[in-house]
Amino acid sequence: MKTRIYLIFILILCFYNCNTTVKEKDCNKKSLLVTATAYNSLAYQTSSNPSITAFGDSLKPGLRYIAVSRDLLDSGLVHNTKVKLQGFDSLYIVKDKMHGRWRKRIDIYMDNDVTKAKEWGRKKIKMEYCLPSKDSITLKTVQP
Repeated sequence: MKTRIYLIFILILCFYNCNTTVKEKDCNKKSLLVTATAYNSLAYQTSSNPSITAFGDSLKPGLRYIAVSRDLLDSGLVHNTKVKLQGFDSLYIVKDKMHGRWRKRIDIYMDNDVTKAKEWGRKKIKMEYCLPSKDSITLKTVQP
């Protein structure tokens, strides 16, 4: 009986380790230094419909979203990319894009709390994200 439990434990451990190793190989980690500002879902900061992003997603208080400058789209920060922002514990998701005049810039969504957004101000921060690897034989994107 003990041998059987031990064998099952080893199999589960091997399966888990094999799974995570494959995912790490399929990911190209990237990092960028960007200027980070904050925004709220208010008409005077966005558009006449402040709860809808440029990608068509709905903004709701409590969600961890960012908007990216359009030049960052070419760096792989496309819709629904998960990012780690320096100074924050949680992952953020790219759900919006900024006006074309901005470069190397992100906007952190801070609900309707204008005071919190103003206190954040403008900072240079490091952000990290992962790009899916390309399969060298088929040249198709491998999803992690």
